[in-house]
Amino acid sequence: MAIDKQTIAEILRLYCAEKWKVGTIARQLGIHHNTARRVVIEAGMPRHPGPRRPSKIDPFLPFIRQTLKTWPGLPASRLYQMAVARGYRGSQSHFRARIAPERPRPVAEAYLRLSALPGELAQVDWAHFGTVTVGRAKRPLMAFVMVLSHSRRLFLHFYLNGGMHNFLRGHIEAFEAWQGVPREIWYDNLKSVVLERHGDAIRFNPLFLDFAAHYHILPRPVAIARGNEKGRVERAIRYVRDNFFAARDWRSVDDLNNQARQWCDTVAVDRPWPDDRSICVGEAFERERGSLLELPGDRFPADERVDVIIAKTPYARFDKNDYSVPHTHVRCTLTVVATLKEVRILDGVDVVCRHPRSFDKAARIENPEHIAALVAHKRHARHLRGQSRLTQAAPNSELLLAETARRGGPMGTTVAALLRLLDDYGAAELEAAIDEALERGVPHPNAVRLSLTRRREQRDQPPPIPVDLPGDPNVRNITVRHHDLGGYDNLADDTDKDTNT
Repeated sequence: MAIDKQTIAEILRLYCAEKWKVGTIARQLGIHHNTARRVVIEAGMPRHPGPRRPSKIDPFLPFIRQTLKTWPGLPASRLYQMAVARGYRGSQSHFRARIAPERPRPVAEAYLRLSALPGELAQVDWAHFGTVTVGRAKRPLMAFVMVLSHSRRLFLHFYLNGGMHNFLRGHIEAFEAWQGVPREIWYDNLKSVVLERHGDAIRFNPLFLDFAAHYHILPRPVAIARGNEKGRVERAIRYVRDNFFAARDWRSVDDLNNQARQWCDTVAVDRPWPDDRSICVGEAFERERGSLLELPGDRFPADERVDVIIAKTPYARFDKNDYSVPHTHVRCTLTVVATLKEVRILDGVDVVCRHPRSFDKAARIENPEHIAALVAHKRHARHLRGQSRLTQAAPNSELLLAETARRGGPMGTTVAALLRLLDDYGAAELEAAIDEALERGVPHPNAVRLSLTRRREQRDQPPPIPVDLPGDPNVRNITVRHHDLGGYDNLADDTDKDTNT
């Protein structure tokens, strides 16, 4: 409850001069007793001495004080359970109110104001800004924030995760935007920097050490749970949330990053420099720029690199999506190298294919040429299986097919036609007809068909009736009995007699 200065002065007068109790002051002035007590406590007034009624908790106070001295952060609920086990029968609310003054208060800690030389120090941290829906995927929106401790120059870039490779990309983008590298960078103990830590003994991430060696920086993880040691980047993140991200419209992450880059180059650099408010952050940065280390001649390779096993379907699984590869690479281990825009799939050092990167989920990114080649391969495989069956049944068919190929004829159509003749007439008849066609110098399925027809007519046999039976062997192996058709001839004779009559 907010009260005016006149009421505060009256509370203190009644409490100190008239020796009224807090409850009496509250009733007479029409305010809550906690409000009156707060005014007295904030003014540093001592409590009125007076007799205090005995309480059920009094016998347990020595135990409570000793326990809180050993375990200052012990919750009141656990301490209450320990007191009940020792015979305390009071209420939990009264217990909580009585032990609150007994709990040791932490000693206020004073902090030195950080002063950094130009080009000497930067601070880095991630900030979470909710999630982004990409197709069927929900990705975290993470902001990489780096701030130069001397000039407060800010770098901001958004990514769809806070993984190691995006962490390195953020550094590289910042260095290239500033055209220089700070000598020392302070971090939290995140896994991208620190794999393991015991006190001052730190085991750094090997990939990050390679990156630090490439840009000649000194990584400095702050103490555990001491975020105040990198307060400048923490304040920078709060500034980004309040001044940039709040109530901002954006269509995509690329659009958001374009707006962030423009904001960093205008609004963020035009704010006053805290060490000398007569100049802005941009002017302080121009003075600091010459003290930054020069960029190395080449960029550190921050692309994601993952080995993938191609199964029996020609697709490589990477980051929740499938990317097509040529069918010739199934059952192989390939390497995926990905940037934020492109996915390359390598076989050793050879680039097998390239795809635009997708941040969707369960999406299939295909190259139409890969699918067309697989379909053509399957058709060719069916042709080869048919040709193998044909040459096993009629070996001389190889000569006919070779002659057809020499003349540029359609191999697939020729094989299909000969297979149909094989099903209708059998292997022996087909082989004899092929020999006859080759002797006549006409290596064509029509010549084979004419020869089979002539041979059938010479034997006075009916033409074969092609029957398309199902693949079930129980159906294909049914034995069909041939019945005597003489009865039909008798019927024909009777019909002729009736006609003559």
